[in-house]
Amino acid sequence: MANEYDAIVIGGGHNGLVAAAYLARSGARTVVLESRHKIGGAATTEQPWPDAPHLSVTRLSYVMSLMPPTIVRELSLERHGYKVHPMGPYYQAFPEGGSLTIYEDDEARTYDEMARWSKKDADAWPRWNAWLAGLADVMGPLLTRVPPTIGSHNAADMADLARLAWGFRGVDTRTVADLTRLMTMSIADLLDDWFESPQIKGALAVNGVIGTWAGPYAPGTAYVMAHHSIGDVGDGAGLGSWGYPEGGMGAVSAAIARSATELGAEIRLNTRVDSVLTTNSRARGVVLATGEELHAPLVVTTLHPRTAFLDQLARTELPEDFVSDIERWNTRSGVVKINLALAELPSFTADPSTGLAEHHTGSVEMSPTMEFIERAFQDAREGRAALLPFSDGVIPTSLDKTLNPDGTHIFSLFTQYVPHEWSEAPHTEELEAYTDRMIDLYDQVAPGFKDSVLHRDIVGPYEMEQEYGLIGGNIFHGELTPEQLFHMRPAPGYADYRTPIAGLYNGSSATHGGGGVCGIPGWQAARAAMSDRRTRWQRVLRR
Repeated sequence: MANEYDAIVIGGGHNGLVAAAYLARSGARTVVLESRHKIGGAATTEQPWPDAPHLSVTRLSYVMSLMPPTIVRELSLERHGYKVHPMGPYYQAFPEGGSLTIYEDDEARTYDEMARWSKKDADAWPRWNAWLAGLADVMGPLLTRVPPTIGSHNAADMADLARLAWGFRGVDTRTVADLTRLMTMSIADLLDDWFESPQIKGALAVNGVIGTWAGPYAPGTAYVMAHHSIGDVGDGAGLGSWGYPEGGMGAVSAAIARSATELGAEIRLNTRVDSVLTTNSRARGVVLATGEELHAPLVVTTLHPRTAFLDQLARTELPEDFVSDIERWNTRSGVVKINLALAELPSFTADPSTGLAEHHTGSVEMSPTMEFIERAFQDAREGRAALLPFSDGVIPTSLDKTLNPDGTHIFSLFTQYVPHEWSEAPHTEELEAYTDRMIDLYDQVAPGFKDSVLHRDIVGPYEMEQEYGLIGGNIFHGELTPEQLFHMRPAPGYADYRTPIAGLYNGSSATHGGGGVCGIPGWQAARAAMSDRRTRWQRVLRR
């Protein structure tokens, strides 16, 4: 009976751990199977430098925002060590001189900062935030709503669609128009409607392209911005609140894992799944790479859909149109994550400092203008790494003193772009040169920065795919483009966290709500599984 379970979860990333915790909480004997030597997937704290084993970095994912307070509360994550430090302000120092600081919690200071570049934009800023907040009131609840099966003639599906429509009965024509524009526009066109300063537009364009194989002028990037702007660190801070988890992103995974194991789940590391066992299109367990079989009537996969459905299942088990949808699933990326250990914090020419300053505690960007970002994307589209990459940089050690108590700071740079084809080979030398250029850009605005770098850790698309299972290096398990959202994520008719295989559920970031460390896909997959389980028992009892 050792290999007999009520539920098997494939993948020990944060979504898999959330799913396992909820399944165990429902009373199911649950096991999590993780192929790596540690839990967390992309939400991981690691020690990448053998000659400096005491230095910890949040290696891939690096900030929290979108995890629903419901998950935090129901899994008692704070009791298990989950703690988030709200980030400080946005900061950009410009190569031509000057800087821009945007304070989330201080409108007066932000007004003064923006007015240095454009009084018109400073005046527009409160209206922009109010507009976003209004859209968030509509879009926010959709993140935790199971998408309906649009187009189905099944009575239950049609009723579900009707309930969704009824929920929008208070939405007026203007809001619908604004939502339509948001879903279809480029972030560049949207910002042009609101602002005039290239510096301010560059600052706001970053969230429209993070993790996305698109430049700021591509349709749909306005939605990507909105996706990153809806969230709460759980302290009531509201729209777009971002924070550093104490202990790095791995501490988030560890807190969820502690909750799951306390509730009764088992976690197996270094356990790679080879295939999902099925009989008559129903899941009945898994086969491990060792040949060992584990049996359960319920399986949740949190792997990338190409791995889950095209590698671990026979295609003959799946509908042809479903296979075609997964084959066409866009999962490109030009992301390179760079982690730097610094001997000292950067002192910017525009805002000289000795030691820790307020502008070190938030995002420390290298995205001077939208044109700068677009040029980086066009370089990658033309087959070469960006000559001048852009960076969404953070220094989590500015607020989280537990990561490196010796005082060494970690500068975590989420950078773009390299050709998406680089997921097919390491491109080690080119990535080293790319990193040199990224460091040089910061050195231009903070002289001495380059000399302060003690260690560097470069994670390109190839390593993201090979080591972490992020096919194409895409951090969302699939691009957040209009044709891959809501009821289309990851395939029409299967956006409800179920799959064509009965008893097999999909809790990966490729499902609705995925993108960012939020736990929504794992939570929803577990809820779908538990609902179906109750329904089956009710049918048995009625017999």
